[in-house]
Amino acid sequence: MKGPILHVAKVAGISGSENHLLLLLPALRQRGHDVRFVMLHEGEPGAAEMAGRLRQADVPVDELRLPTPGDPRALARLVRIVRRVRPAILHTHLVHADFLGLSAGTLVRVPVRASTKHGFNAFRSSRVFAAADRTITGLADLHIAISGGLARYLAAEEGLPEERFEIVHYGIEPGPAPAPLPGAPRLAIVGRLIPIKGHEVLLEAVAAARASVPELTLEVAGDGPLRAPLEATVDRLDLRGSVTFLGRVAPAAPVFERAEIVLVPSFGEGFGMVALEAMERGRAVIASTVGGLPEIVEEGRTGLLVPPGDAAALGRAIVELAQDRARAALLGAAGRARALTEFSQERCTERTEALYREALVAAGGRRSRTRRQARSSANAASTASRKSHGTR
Repeated sequence: MKGPILHVAKVAGISGSENHLLLLLPALRQRGHDVRFVMLHEGEPGAAEMAGRLRQADVPVDELRLPTPGDPRALARLVRIVRRVRPAILHTHLVHADFLGLSAGTLVRVPVRASTKHGFNAFRSSRVFAAADRTITGLADLHIAISGGLARYLAAEEGLPEERFEIVHYGIEPGPAPAPLPGAPRLAIVGRLIPIKGHEVLLEAVAAARASVPELTLEVAGDGPLRAPLEATVDRLDLRGSVTFLGRVAPAAPVFERAEIVLVPSFGEGFGMVALEAMERGRAVIASTVGGLPEIVEEGRTGLLVPPGDAAALGRAIVELAQDRARAALLGAAGRARALTEFSQERCTERTEALYREALVAAGGRRSRTRRQARSSANAASTASRKSHGTR
């Protein structure tokens, strides 16, 4: 593949999309591609960590600190970087990078402009944002979504054509053999303490499930604005001795390995990386039927799926696996096998690489047609001019 591949993303902290890039960019470089990264940021600690980790992996990083929103200097600075790098492919991630990066790539006439949509955002339901995003997304030649569920959501919320999206699931690197399952019915949830993650519903479900499985315990890993309200819910439901708040935990593997069952009761997930990470650790997963989760968790084979917001259904699923721990172990083993085959990082990298090649071929075809059309127009003009002179 000739020419650099320039990825652009805004980074505040390190979570799903950032972890994806931390795996993908070094993997592409290991395959011989000249991959580089432009990091948009506002000085957050997570941005410094992201830049450091990529540089340690031999990925060149340009840092572009964003001025006040709407300041045209950000676009001008990014245009200068793109002109200097002269990429064959410019690949943007998340909203800020889409607006700035796709604009810069269009101004500089980068041969292939790609955009990956990574997740759900409340502002996508705004008609003004949806119209703006449709317009800016139209500047891309290659459209990627991290799950079919996300592509359907974007079609419903923003009117983006679902068939336009190529699906590239996140990948995962295999870890060492998982620790043995615990000798007690232990649950875990990992994620920010925000409404979309479904913690309130889970606590209601655990309270109901303890009527059948009184020794049930839950570890809550993560922090966020709902910490105090969730602790109040724990008191209200008389779960104080059964639920432990751990705060932010990184890496999360030890939390998964202390559990027998991992819960992902979200109201929305672009992909559902926590489910995949838990499966890689050999744990059964109970997840909501939203976004990309049903593409990861196979009902009855690697875990159980329940409707979002249904505490009763979630409670029944918890009891089902907590009372049949041999089945939970089988689901966990099948989940690990699925994670390491269907969702390997190698597979994710190969899929991305193949899409790049297809897009470059298509771009070459467009350039050839443009040149032919230009020559044809010039020839027609010349012929018309000769005829005009001949009739005088």
